[in-house]
Formats: sequence, structure tokens, C-alpha cells
Amino acid sequence: MKRLYYIFLSSILVLSVSCKNETSKEIISEDTPAKFIDQSDIERIEPPNWWTGFKNEQLQLLVHHDNIGDYKPTVNYKGVKIDNVSKAEKSNNYLFINLIISETAQAGQFNIKFKNNEGNELIDVYELKSRVKPAEDFIGFNSSDAIYLITPDRFANANTNNDTPLSMEGQSALLEKTIDRKNNYARHGGDIEGISNHLDYIQDIGFTAIWPQPLLTNDMEKGSYHGYAITDLYQIDPRFGTLEDYQELSQNAKEKGMKLIMDQVANHCGLNHWWMKDLPFTDWVNLQDNYEKNIENWNNDVTINSNHRRTSNQDIYASQFDKDGHSQGWFVASMPDLNQRNPFMANYIIQNSIWWIETVQLNGIRQDTYPYPDKDFMSDWAGAIMTEYPNFNIVGEEWSYNPLLIGYWQDGANNKDGYDSNLKSTMDFAMQANVVNALNEEESWDTGLVKIYEGLANDFHYANPKSIMVFEGNHDMSRIFTQLKGDVVNTKMAVATYAMMPRILQMYYGTEILMNDFDKPGDHGLIRTDYPGGWQDDSKNAFTGKGLSAEEKNMQTFVSKLLNYRKNSKAIHDGKTVHFAPFQGTYFLFRQLGDETVVLILNKNDKPITIDLKRYTEIGIDGKSLKNIITGDSFTWQDNIELTRRGFLLLTTKTE
Repeated sequence: MKRLYYIFLSSILVLSVSCKNETSKEIISEDTPAKFIDQSDIERIEPPNWWTGFKNEQLQLLVHHDNIGDYKPTVNYKGVKIDNVSKAEKSNNYLFINLIISETAQAGQFNIKFKNNEGNELIDVYELKSRVKPAEDFIGFNSSDAIYLITPDRFANANTNNDTPLSMEGQSALLEKTIDRKNNYARHGGDIEGISNHLDYIQDIGFTAIWPQPLLTNDMEKGSYHGYAITDLYQIDPRFGTLEDYQELSQNAKEKGMKLIMDQVANHCGLNHWWMKDLPFTDWVNLQDNYEKNIENWNNDVTINSNHRRTSNQDIYASQFDKDGHSQGWFVASMPDLNQRNPFMANYIIQNSIWWIETVQLNGIRQDTYPYPDKDFMSDWAGAIMTEYPNFNIVGEEWSYNPLLIGYWQDGANNKDGYDSNLKSTMDFAMQANVVNALNEEESWDTGLVKIYEGLANDFHYANPKSIMVFEGNHDMSRIFTQLKGDVVNTKMAVATYAMMPRILQMYYGTEILMNDFDKPGDHGLIRTDYPGGWQDDSKNAFTGKGLSAEEKNMQTFVSKLLNYRKNSKAIHDGKTVHFAPFQGTYFLFRQLGDETVVLILNKNDKPITIDLKRYTEIGIDGKSLKNIITGDSFTWQDNIELTRRGFLLLTTKTE
């Protein structure tokens, strides 16, 4: 279902919009040279620039300026012409200009001129850039990667000068100007530079990619630190830094062989987004019919709260009422639900994603609340990106413990309704929970380690299991150390299991030092606590090891050894997976490719136990010498193995 009709729509589609738009095709650009005027009169044009050389030659410009609907635009630049111009149905302060950028267009600046019937003229400068590298060179994350998820406000504060900016160009004064580290829901001051400064640490631990939570402007009264209520989709929040800081982070990461993933939100924006006081169309966001009288005071009479029935996307019996109640409802009251069925909004979101990929040279996108937007649009969105960047990757957040729902969203799924998401990766909440339950539960026929065994058995359902992203924790759930009741051994067993699976691996910052939320389990502000050493006055510094307990240092060392081995293990990246049903409180998982076999043994027995290794003869490693990846000890795979204590073994046939 690789439908791309949402992207860069033709004039026919523009004319078919349910809103009564005035569409003009009278203005055709000339290829004759024109005098360039360095003048910018227009309040806002988005995207703020574009590039030559895309497969799709169409570009939709959103123009926002007082009464711009009374003006007609012209362009005089070789290889660029205006295909059509559309007025907004609700506000005269918008124009949507569809440009054709042909293969003859060269990088450079040109004028867009606007004239009204009174002879008034406005001029703006627009720029086409040359692309930095071929589209094929945008290499996405994959099963070879271990991704470090970071809450930027809580990781490291390198630049205190951006802690309390007074205002932003084009925005209201920032509403949260106070740094208060004692308040878990206030700003703490972490920034992009803080991440850049600690890339060596992240790399040394063994991570190959970073995923910061959203870095775009959140001009909200409270709770803006998490980044998911975006109020300007083309601006880095100045409390995090600048666009140049973000580009430098990307470049620094690439120089270290690391990838950068951007957290994006197609489903909603923040209530204080600049367009919420001047909506271009009545259906720009999903609202009640009587919203007009309440636009200055958003409330439940205006908004439509989502029913959060995500299964309505797949349910063959679902009512239209439930489907609409899910996809057209607001996620929360402070986050207006974007209407991707409006083709101008659809174009806007697609182009915004592509703009950030090019501007920052991204390696991937993590898409928030993936099942909430219009699902046909999400197929078009992912398809448009993957068409332009065939080696890129996108992961969608599907918070479900049902593999049937997780698999539905992966590209290539054999869905009865014919739906194809164009999405390579989705998030494995089911397996995250399976591992936790396996270690917390008592062993029996249907509890304990069998949860891992039967969980992996569901991989037959997935179009491509190794492209699914497994994780030990994230910013929305209790930390893994808390979930496992403060048991260090079980926490190590869990992390080792996630790392060995045929999956992309993601870990949340601080797991490597046993960060927890015991004081208030599940509290988001506490889960996203400050990383020790990220602030100058911290008495404890995880980057240097200062003040860490013996347990914390040991965990940090364990994660480093595990991930640094995984980084170079072809068997873990791409190898065959074989596992055996749990036996006497143990579980054996093997990954094999060529002459490399990696063995994970989980043991839940508190007393010593001897396991007969003949049951694993089919693996073909009898008599071979294996090395313990964590301790460096050697072990010969012979008749049996004695497991002296509860825990895990991670062995490899690569002994050099």
C-alpha cells in the first residue's frame, strides 16, 4: 500500500480539498534572469529552505503573513516554477505555494515576489542548497547498533548561558525560564552541548547511536522539559542550544562512527504552537464544531480527547466511531491533534521530516505515538522518506504487548487488510515485558523463563525480526532496575538477554549505573532524573566514576564489556538464532554465523546445578574452547557445565 499521494500534491488534489480553497495556476515563473533583491518582508515561510536533486520535484511552501491571501506570488529562477497557489479557507494570513523544482535548478538564492491588487509588493529570499551527500549514503540504524536514549534536559548542562533565555525570534517569551533541579517536572538545564561533550563516554561504553528526545521548541507553561509538546517544528529550543549545536552533534557523532536518531512527533503539537491562534483551515487540527468561540480558552468543549483504543487500527470489527475516537482525538489536553487528512498538513509533516534529515544529516527517526495519526498518512509519510533515502531507517512507537499489533506496523507484514506501513522497525514492548516477567516470576511450566522462550517463538509473525527494536527501558516506564525490584543480578541478566536477541538494541541513559525510581515508581519526572556528573556541582560523576558505588561501577563495566563485544559480533548482528526450552531453571540461547557462536545461559537457581550439555549437541561446538565475554575466563564445551550461582554466562567461540 505504498501510496504517496499525500506528498507534494498535484493541483487536482488541491482542488479536491473539502475546505473551499481558492487555487490559482495563473502565475508561471520565467526562466529569464531576474535581478536578485536581498530583502525579507515575509513573517514566515516553511520549509525555510530546500535542496536540489530530490526524486520528487514538488515543494509546498507555507507562507504566513498578514493578509498574504490578497497577494499573488511570482518566481523568476531557472528550473523553478509555480505549479499552483492555494489560499487558506479560514485565515487570509496564509498562502500555500506549490513549486516545481526541476533537475535543471541550481543551488542558489532567488526572490519570491508578492503583489496585491493595490500594487503593494512584498519580497522574500528563498534558498535552494546542494545536497551534502548522495541519498544512498544516509545509512540508518540496524541490528548492529546499540542505541543510547537520552532525555536532553536531564543528561548534562554544558552551557549555563542558555538555561534561561528571555525570548526567541518569532515566538513569545519562553514561559518556563526558571531552572529548578529540585522539581522533577521543571527544567534542569541539560543541553545539546552536554551530549556532544560526552560522546566519548557514550562510545566507550559501547553504544553506536544516540537518540535524544525531542529538541525542538516547547514554549509551554509547564512540563516543557520532555520535548513532546512542540510549538515550532523548524526551531531548536534555545534552552537546548542552536541549530548549529545540533549539526555539530551530528558531525561529532559521525566522526566517532556513531549514528544520530531524531525523535519526531507527527501526531500532535503543543497547545502554544504559533498557528493555534491563527489556524489556516477549520480542519488543520481535530476540533469540535463549536471551537471558534473558545479559541482563546481551549477546554474539553473544544478538544476531542482520544479514546486511546489503538487496536481500532487493526480490528476488523471496529466501529467507525471508535476508529475516529482514537485517531482524531487529542493525546492529552495540552497537545492538539494534527489532522493529517488535510493534504496541506500532510505535506507539511512530510517535508518537515525530510528537511531535518538533510539539515542535520540524520541516520534515523523515532516516530512518537505511531498508531495515533491517520494510518494511511503514516504509510505515505514513511514511504516518502524511504523513497528519497532507501538505506535510512525509522522506528515507530507502538506501545503494545501483543506481537500481532507490533508486527502489523512493520513493512512487509502480511496484513489481511493489505496495509503496508513502509516502516522498517517498530518497538518491542512485548519482549521488554517478557524478560522482566521471566526474571521476576517463580519457575514453573508456564511462568518464569518460558516467557522469553515463548516470546521469541512469536518471531514467526514478524516480517523481519532483527529490524524490530528491543529495549530494557525508556522515558515512559519505570527503570529496569526498579522493575526487577533492585536485583542487580537479574538486571544484568535482562540486559544481556536483550543484547543477544535478533533485534536492534536500545538502552535508556543511566541503566549502565543502575539508575532507578524506587522513591516513586513510575513517576515520569523521577524516571527522567539527572545523570550524575552532568552538572558542575554534582558530588557524584558517572562520567569519571567519582562517587559511584561498587555495584554501580561493576554494572558500568559489565555494560561496557557486553556492548563492546556486541559492536563487533557478526553473529549477534546477523546470525542464526537457536534456543532451547527452559530446563531446570536455565535457558540457553545461541547466535551463530560462520565460525562465531555466542552462547547466553540464564540460570535462576540459587544453589549449584550441573547441566548435561549433550542436549545442545546440534549447535556443533562440542570440544571447542569458549571465552567468557565478561570475565575473560576460558571454558571447554564438553559433557556438562556446573553453574555455581544464579546469574548468566555469556560465552563466545572467538577466543582471540
